[in-house]
Amino acid sequence: MKISLIVVGKTEEDYLQRGINVYEQRIIHYINFSIKVIPALKNTKNLSPAQQKEKEGDLILQAVDGCEQVVLLDEKGKIYRSTEFAANIQQHMNSGIKHLAFVVGGPFGFSASVYAKATAKLSLSAMTFSHQMIRLLFTEQLYRAFTILKNEPYHNE
Repeated sequence: MKISLIVVGKTEEDYLQRGINVYEQRIIHYINFSIKVIPALKNTKNLSPAQQKEKEGDLILQAVDGCEQVVLLDEKGKIYRSTEFAANIQQHMNSGIKHLAFVVGGPFGFSASVYAKATAKLSLSAMTFSHQMIRLLFTEQLYRAFTILKNEPYHNE
């Protein structure tokens, strides 16, 4: 199985990107993992938030084409404990799907067409975090999930 993290716009803060890189390198020891960056929209001053969501949505739908499962990182999504998230990842692996995509939207969220394509929604916390920070939190939790599944000590440190 392949897991992708699809994000809108590049990670702007160096300290976040360094952390993401650390976990990305750790994750690829367990599974085929990649991060796909959809370029941020340009000239958005003349676009309403709804128009921006639609344009980003079209790009997200292109990026998830061919993915059997699309999980949106969304504030209204299901909240898991780390061990439950690990079990969820294991269920996906056992199901025989080839490509699982997790998606972080832009600053205004997802368009209706992206919500329609999604097979699930996941929230990393009841608190709100920046779209930039969620990337680091998600990659850490994905790495943690694999250490839980492999019964490695990272989760209990």
